[in-house]
Amino acid sequence: MADTNATPRRSLVVLPDLVTSFGLMCGCVSIASALDARFEISATMIGISLACDICDGLVARASRTASPFGLEYDSLSDVVAFGVAPAILVYAWALKSLGILGVAVIGIFVICAALRLARFNVQTGSTAGKTRFVGLPVPGAAVTIAGLLFGYRYFGLDSPRTLCVVMALATLMLAGLMVSRLPYPAMKSVDFPAKKFKIGTALLIFAALLLIAPSLTALIASMIYLISGPVLALSGEQVGQAPAQAQPPSRTGGSVA
Repeated sequence: MADTNATPRRSLVVLPDLVTSFGLMCGCVSIASALDARFEISATMIGISLACDICDGLVARASRTASPFGLEYDSLSDVVAFGVAPAILVYAWALKSLGILGVAVIGIFVICAALRLARFNVQTGSTAGKTRFVGLPVPGAAVTIAGLLFGYRYFGLDSPRTLCVVMALATLMLAGLMVSRLPYPAMKSVDFPAKKFKIGTALLIFAALLLIAPSLTALIASMIYLISGPVLALSGEQVGQAPAQAQPPSRTGGSVA
């Protein structure tokens, strides 16, 4: 007898990749907006890409269509949405006056983002990355840049020279954190069934804060996650080592590289 569940699954196989594609498109819009000096729109598109990056894995898990192809496509999308897009944003917004030095800074950021994604792929299926991310996730670095822009605009700051120096250092710091071995919280470490009420309440509060003060909320949220890695490291927590040869990866849902 034919498996009646096979056909629906085949019909759903493209759904996660469609979500990934939408996130990739948002990354492209972010780049175009940054080049047009529409910096807040550019930062917002990075935030939407983050939502897509979370949702594509959830859709893959819910529809049981996770695959190695999905993970590879997701990583390629992330290079654009969370590597190139925030690099172009920070360059056009704050680093353009540095000229070739500014290009070198964003180049280092993109390279570290690509290295971080490659490491995530080979660690998938190993002990590393199960409950903690190894190094700052690439979307976390991208959202931090967007959050800093929102914070700068929210507080009405106007100091181009200071902005240039601070963002150059911040961009290099984020690049270093991505390729570091600091432990960062992963969604897989959260027991959703056991804590669904608390998690649901926290998400509702976060959504309300985004509606009330989106710029300030984005800044605070990104800063909290950014410092969570050093805090976990100072508490003595360490992440596992990746094996010499990792198993073929697959997108299992809800993870952010």
